[in-house]
Formats: sequence, structure tokens, C-alpha cells
Amino acid sequence: MAWTRTYEEAEPQRVNRWLAQSGVCSRREAEALIAAGLVSIDGEPVADPGRKIAQGQTLVLADQAQARLEGQLTVILNKPVGYVSGQPEPGQTPAVRLLTRKALFGQSDDIPGPDRRLAPVGRLDMDSRGLLILSEDGVLTKAVIGPESDMEKEYLVRVRGEITERALGLLRHGLALDGRQLRPARVTLAGDQRLRFILKEGRNRQIRRMCDLVGLSVTDLYRLRIGPLKVGDLPEGRWRPITPAEREAMLRPQALPAKPPRRRPGTRRP
Repeated sequence: MAWTRTYEEAEPQRVNRWLAQSGVCSRREAEALIAAGLVSIDGEPVADPGRKIAQGQTLVLADQAQARLEGQLTVILNKPVGYVSGQPEPGQTPAVRLLTRKALFGQSDDIPGPDRRLAPVGRLDMDSRGLLILSEDGVLTKAVIGPESDMEKEYLVRVRGEITERALGLLRHGLALDGRQLRPARVTLAGDQRLRFILKEGRNRQIRRMCDLVGLSVTDLYRLRIGPLKVGDLPEGRWRPITPAEREAMLRPQALPAKPPRRRPGTRRP
């Protein structure tokens, strides 16, 4: 079914910008769809990439446009230790080498070959394991690791050293890396010498460096979730494509906590 949506904003907006903000595609992808004659407003094909849509007008993407966008492959891999997420250095093995038909978990007609550019969306270092997203979908990538992303990443971490209340407090809020304060983290005990980390940022080797600062040494780091996407029962070393429903969930705006009401001048706090 063709993608259809009515524009409700008061101010007109460029079609490519609106499609990008709606999480449908990137601006460049929108311009390509317009050039291919696959975008219409109120039944009229859009020919100008600078065309604006006004309040009350309805935009429709042709079925071919949907098929083209859904053809952008995104997979999840349960990465083992010993593989690098991104560009390998001499002697290293990239995680994309695991995307073979033999390692496929479930079914897929799309087996990525060596020419497919599947980039890591939130890296895992060579000594870490767990959920790794590899994608050629620019919209999804921006939703996960873009500058405005607020998506959670969840890890189970085994450490060596004494886990004190002071260490937990610092891990949750109080540390800085490379001269920059870290965003607050949710850090809880998850068993004997195990911690659960939930972060909303991804600095280089962040968890390992955070633990070093409080006298703990990481012996195992496993990422089990990125936003609503979980590694689930995917075996180590295996991969599968994400489903359309999973992609939609990843692009759905995150619910923001309600802001406290403003106090009127002259009133006291309770």
C-alpha cells in the first residue's frame, strides 16, 4: 500500500525536508524519488525538488518508492569477540564477513555480497560482543546515532574489582571523558560481579573507560539492546535482517517526559 500522509503544519515546508523529518527517507533519497516521478501531492506528480507542501495537502509515495526504500538492507548480528565493527586494520577481521548464507538465522533472499556497503550503526570494539546493527539505511542510522538521537543502548558487563556504592554513584553521574562530562547513565547490579548499563551516548570504549576511572576492570561486555531492538534469541555469530515493524519502531519518536509546570511568580515551593 502506498505511503500517504496529510500535511498539518501551519507553515509550508519543502517536500524533501518533511519526508526526512517524518523518518521516511533522507533528503537525498527524497530528491531521487521526486526525480523518478514517484511522489505526488493531491494527485499531481511533484517535478521540482524544491516544491513545498502546504497545510491540508496530501502527499503520496508510489508503491515503487516504498519498494525502493525497503530494499535498503539493515541486519542485526550477534557479534562474537575478535571481530571489528568497522574498517579493519591489518590482521583484523571485519564483522561483515559473518554475513553469509550459512550464518543466516531464519530466512532471507537478500544475502549481502562484498559490494554492499553495510556500515555499523553504533560500534562494538573487538573485545566486546552482542548486538551490532549493520545498515545501508541513512534514516535509521541517523535515528540511532545522529546528533539528536536519544536512543538507549543496554549492556551487561562483567567486572573485576570491588563494586562500591561510591563507584556506582560515579558511574551513574559524575564522570568525564576527554574533558567532557558524560550524560547520566543507569547503572545497576545484575548479579555477582555483573553490572547493567543503559546509556544514551556512545563514546569510544566508553564503558571500559568509565569502569577504569572507578577502579573496575571489564572482563566481558555484551550489548543486548539498542532502543526497542533486542538481540533476543539470535545465536552468537549469526545474523538476520530486521523486519519492517522493527524498522518502524526504531524510527518512532521517543516519548519525552512531561515537563513540570512553571511556578507562578510569588508562589512558594511545597
